[in-house]
Amino acid sequence: MTTSPDTAPPRPATPRTAAIILAGGRASRLGGAAKPLLDIDGRTLLDRAVAAVAGCEPIVVVGPPSPLHVDVVWARETPSFGGPVAGIAAGLALIDTAEVYLLAADLPNAEAAVAVLRQHPPLSPGDDENKNDNDNKNDDENASENENHDGLCLTDAAGRMQWLLGRYRTAPLRTAVAALPDSGRGASMRALLADLALTARAAGDLAMDVDTWDDLERARAMMSTHRRGDANASASDEETT
Repeated sequence: MTTSPDTAPPRPATPRTAAIILAGGRASRLGGAAKPLLDIDGRTLLDRAVAAVAGCEPIVVVGPPSPLHVDVVWARETPSFGGPVAGIAAGLALIDTAEVYLLAADLPNAEAAVAVLRQHPPLSPGDDENKNDNDNKNDDENASENENHDGLCLTDAAGRMQWLLGRYRTAPLRTAVAALPDSGRGASMRALLADLALTARAAGDLAMDVDTWDDLERARAMMSTHRRGDANASASDEETT
């Protein structure tokens, strides 16, 4: 499975970076199955999403509580099944960070995809606890690059914006939610983000999601192929040592 051509190491999440994972949809194209709990290669989609944003604080999962091996904050939109924007509103009420990752709980490649988002410089001025003296010379460049950016979204292999695979400045996102009627219930992601200045970054199959049973089988096949490739590479390495 191909990853991003970018070879820069991912920037670790800082305590000022939160994450909201949306895990409460109806999954109508899956017959109402609990999509976040679908298994791919021994791990649920929800497990993959939570692992992708490890280090974020807090990690808010909007959906019915499910077994997890890490601590998260659970939330529900009111009423339930109010749509993704209502879910984001519920999550935003529980965070006070400068930036937030928004993630759907149906992304087989969530960890690799979020690693691409983490490579990008902080969107919020001064929000980088990991910089050192050697980074100071890049401050002006980063500030200029992000001056008018409200968020970063990945695009899939078809070039479609994956709004729920992104990293956003919290303040403009909160303002956008507040501008919608009924706390965003029933609103589309396009309506929510229409006035935000977003940057798109191509991610190919890393941004694929699971909406149908065919999508699930394709994701399982890709993971199996990737696992066999890793095993073959490891065996090759052992033979040459």
